Amino acid sequence: MNSSRTSVLPSRTSVLPTLADLRSLTRSPARDLLCGLTVAVVALPLALGFGVSSGLGAAAGLTTAVVAGALAALFGGSARQVSGPTGAMTVVLVPIVHRYGADGVLTVGLLAGVLLIGLAFARAGAAMAYVPAPVIAGFTLGIAAVIALQQVPNALGVPLPHGEQVAAVAARAVEEFTRTPHWPALLLAVCSAAAVVAGARWKPAVPFSLAAVAAATAVAEALHLDVHRIGALPAVLPEPSLGFLDVARVPSLLAPAAAVAALAALESLLSASVADAMRPGERHAPGKELFGQGIANLAAPLFGGVPATGAIARTAVNVRTGAASRLAALAHAVILAGIVAALAPLVGRIPLAALAGVLLGTAVRMVETDAVRAMARATRGDALVLVLTAAATLALDLVRAVLIGLAVSVLLALRAAVRSTRLTPAAADELPGASGTVTYRFDGPLLFAAAHRFRRALAEVHGVTAVELRLSGLTAVDATGALALKEAVQELRGRGVEVRVSGVGPEHRRVLESLGVIPEVPRPNRGAIPSATAAPAS
Repeated sequence: MNSSRTSVLPSRTSVLPTLADLRSLTRSPARDLLCGLTVAVVALPLALGFGVSSGLGAAAGLTTAVVAGALAALFGGSARQVSGPTGAMTVVLVPIVHRYGADGVLTVGLLAGVLLIGLAFARAGAAMAYVPAPVIAGFTLGIAAVIALQQVPNALGVPLPHGEQVAAVAARAVEEFTRTPHWPALLLAVCSAAAVVAGARWKPAVPFSLAAVAAATAVAEALHLDVHRIGALPAVLPEPSLGFLDVARVPSLLAPAAAVAALAALESLLSASVADAMRPGERHAPGKELFGQGIANLAAPLFGGVPATGAIARTAVNVRTGAASRLAALAHAVILAGIVAALAPLVGRIPLAALAGVLLGTAVRMVETDAVRAMARATRGDALVLVLTAAATLALDLVRAVLIGLAVSVLLALRAAVRSTRLTPAAADELPGASGTVTYRFDGPLLFAAAHRFRRALAEVHGVTAVELRLSGLTAVDATGALALKEAVQELRGRGVEVRVSGVGPEHRRVLESLGVIPEVPRPNRGAIPSATAAPAS
């Protein structure tokens, strides 16, 4: 009994940091600390910006980067993953903030942490391998569009209009700007975005986002520009508290928490896979990664932080700068805490328009145009999945967008499977000598989607006294397909045609026997019986 349990669920110790993980922290500490500093410089404006975009404020974004970043680095399953607030998570959080308020978001984060730990022990991380590439590309494209739209009010320097649908909110912000233009904010945003995009193409290793924010802040201070700023930030983390938790609201928050947990799992595993691809030969542990993200999301709300995930852009910077172990991601969190402690008043003077520009530039950089173009040209099905996923991300939410993309991908795969099935007469030299007997060969999967087509083709056989159906080319069969075969055989027998089924592989015999397509053969004799007369109609 115990052995079967351990084969289904990972042990508690398998998701905890191992001795090897701890020893790796001392492998190359100087290089890891330098990488951590670089990532912290890149992460600072992003953490501030995503905190503002989520609706909980810049302090919440920084808290998430520090608390969740440190815990996910220590407990996660990828040695180079960097976690914190992300644009994708912000997209999900905005409607939750509107509907349930700040306390609701913190409760959702806490519940999502519990769900992520449950997913880790259920070994749900392996499911990431089954997400098609067009779904991921459409998901990323949709996120980039939503992040860009979210920045429009701050980039234009207008108050945030009320609403949950980002396109409608952005349109109202543009309308407000046309009535009362605020050119300093727009100029700061455009210059910051241009610096991020152009700088990334010129010198990818240089953190132009921080340089753009610093320059925008200096200009705003020197010229005394009337622009909205981040505002006061605490120099230290608040005391952990569960004061936000209202147990009576938990049932109504389970659905948003499930959406947040699903997104955190998807984005974190995707980011870890990107890190693996950048360092061939290394593989993350999916269950351990989900556990680390669960611990991070359990802790962040206690300090006022928003839900976190693995961050692809920051992870990529960490890998490219040569991080050797999880010490780099851990150091990035500690360094961020130090920056805020030392420079909190200065950070509070950063214009919101500058952060909006940085996030606009980040959204542009998220879209890998070559990959999207190649996928759109691959097949019509791939292009359809990509466009539908991106459109659903804009119109609905990220989790439903991924589910729609997966559903359409499954339907297209079934359609391809149906088209790959073949029922063809055997070659002339393979036909038996008896007059009036014909042999047919079936190739491909006999699943529910192809069952009707197969039954119709077999039932149209006329002018013969016997049919041999060779199933050596059968690749898969389900109950619906087996029943379609049985009904076709019964119809032929009703017309006086003898039917023999041959070439049934051992992996398909049980299904056909259980549904009465072929007579059940005693187990010791199965290897000696190559064919069987179809079972009589019942």
